[in-house]
Amino acid sequence: MSVARILTGTINGIDGEQVIAEADTSTGIPAFNIVGLPDATVNEAKERIKSAIKNAGFAFPLQKVIINLAPADVRKVGAGFDLPMAVSLLQSSEYFVSNEILDKACFLGELSLDGSVRPVKGVLAIALMCRTNQIPFLVVAEEDMAQASLVEGVQVFGLRHLSQMPQFLDNPGQFSSPHRPEALLEQVKSKNIAYQVDFKDIKGQQQAKRALEIAAAGGHNIALFGPPGSGKSMLAKAFTGILPPMDFDEMLEVSRIYSVSGLLDTHQYLIYHRPFRSPHHSASMAGITGGGSHPKPGEITLAHRGVLFLDEFTEFPRPVLEVLRQPLEDAVVTVSRVQQSMTFPASFILVAAMNPCPCGYLGDSLKACSCSAVQIQRYLAKISGPIMDRIDLQLEVPRLTESELLATETQAVNMAEDSESIRNRVIEARERQKHRLNSEGLKTNREMLPKHLKAFCQLDDASETIVRQAVSKFHLSARAFDRLLKLTRTIADLEGAERIKANHVAEALQYRGFTKLTQAKPMATLV
Repeated sequence: MSVARILTGTINGIDGEQVIAEADTSTGIPAFNIVGLPDATVNEAKERIKSAIKNAGFAFPLQKVIINLAPADVRKVGAGFDLPMAVSLLQSSEYFVSNEILDKACFLGELSLDGSVRPVKGVLAIALMCRTNQIPFLVVAEEDMAQASLVEGVQVFGLRHLSQMPQFLDNPGQFSSPHRPEALLEQVKSKNIAYQVDFKDIKGQQQAKRALEIAAAGGHNIALFGPPGSGKSMLAKAFTGILPPMDFDEMLEVSRIYSVSGLLDTHQYLIYHRPFRSPHHSASMAGITGGGSHPKPGEITLAHRGVLFLDEFTEFPRPVLEVLRQPLEDAVVTVSRVQQSMTFPASFILVAAMNPCPCGYLGDSLKACSCSAVQIQRYLAKISGPIMDRIDLQLEVPRLTESELLATETQAVNMAEDSESIRNRVIEARERQKHRLNSEGLKTNREMLPKHLKAFCQLDDASETIVRQAVSKFHLSARAFDRLLKLTRTIADLEGAERIKANHVAEALQYRGFTKLTQAKPMATLV
């Protein structure tokens, strides 16, 4: 047999793309060439494949060998092509006879020098590609079987060593994976996920807890500002504990992103809980949005279906914050480079925390602010109006009072509500939204479009009067007005109300504290 063809796949962004490894052996001066736009890792596979074939008990052909990775205009990246290239070469050398597995299976895996098959990044994305392209079989490293088996409709086989290929082709059933995603989902449901902080452990800050409950219920973005030590970071860390659990499709969606990014290991092949990403304020623009010569997911994509927590919000470079505009509006981010343009999912809840001024004590009840008006203005100007326009809840988190700080543990627990109780209310509110918006293909109130606002956010006379006064007082833009309506709809859902009432609008307007902050005057400078 002269030319052999084996199916495999490459990662394009976070999606798998089908590739065919074609091997041809012919007479001539012995040589080994790989063509088809390979990167350095794929080019280096020549030495790995030679050693692996020899140590697996086969003879490397002393002929002219050419392997083509088609289509030739798609860049091939990663070591996952080792196994399919080796198999196609052995088939071309007539070690294997063509059968259903070789003709219809997608091979993916890295080879070590001794012939062992190693796990690779992006297995879940390749498995989803197989299902989309109706490729019935997927052959991977044994360590990658569990992750690949999460995808329905694809039979997965696992190899430990290249020498197992003849046995595998004769009896593939011995190498198949138990295919039980339903059983896995039940296991996930029964899994108790330990979150970093429980709301019952946070003293005071009842208004902030209420605001976070609303944010979780409707998927709204929230900004917390207040003096150092008031509990902003702790509230943000507790936030994931009140979010509703992900369904299986969302788990697959998030796990695919982490698989492509190389953040899944063989012991954690599925992301069970919603992501919580907290990049440092020194993070670059590419680190936040994704990028590189061949774009890869950034922090906002790693936070997909979860939370992006930006602590010290005003310390981030303004250009980095400005790139959040499109993701906050469209739930996707488009990274454009000369060679290619890539769109990544970015549906996350933004939680921003910051001090109100450089010294941190503007408006504090006990400690005077030492900043000048110019310093405060320059500090707050780091956050543009368009960014704040996209944040639905803007809330001051004041310092705790003496009674709150000195409350005993028993008193604090009795006064505070635990995360589970709040999460149950959030789940009920989300169910109401799902019932209302499911026919529109939406999940949360945040995703509503103007046409949905007309249908689901109708105001009575009293509510409309309050909204008119708010538009005049706060000079709301069209976007801010729409987001105010979405917020009132979420507050109504938490109450179980069918229609928006005046008290829902009044509560929503309380969460525009940043406007008050920009109008605040510093207290006398401390002497």
